[in-house]
Amino acid sequence: MTNVTSPFSLASVHELFTYNYWARDCQLKVCQRLTEEQLLRGLGSSFDSIRDTLVHMMETEWIWLERWRQHPPHAEGSSQPFPSVKTVSERWSAIEAEMRDYLARVTDEMLGKPLTYISDRGDTLSSELWRQMFHLINHQSYHRGQVVTLLRQLGEQPPATDFLPGYRSGFRVS
Repeated sequence: MTNVTSPFSLASVHELFTYNYWARDCQLKVCQRLTEEQLLRGLGSSFDSIRDTLVHMMETEWIWLERWRQHPPHAEGSSQPFPSVKTVSERWSAIEAEMRDYLARVTDEMLGKPLTYISDRGDTLSSELWRQMFHLINHQSYHRGQVVTLLRQLGEQPPATDFLPGYRSGFRVS
């Protein structure tokens, strides 16, 4: 693979991650109102419960960050250490701080360079950093959509977390 120019500017990358955290926080706020039983109830999605879906999203973000920092990634662990939305939120906020620190050091040149990593299945893969970042944001949006469905199954009103409504409501890159 050769270096390519990223179609995303650094400003766009920062805006996508700011959006991602804004949408996460909107969803976590609603999830905090759930009872423990609702949070842990098996609802038959990709991950059994809302808690398990949130933990998957958080762990995936951590794994990608570790790959980008060229550290051997490992999942944070099972959802057992995260019995509540509060514990998920606290750990995810710490991951966000590390992610923002990493993003502050990313350059345009880095966005277009391929990064090689080992997949969860043990395959050696490589793609440009911007593609990996786009993949992560897309992954998070996909699973936020699943959480919306799970919240509706519980009779809860999920928040609107689409990009343009979020932008209009005031999420901004700091």
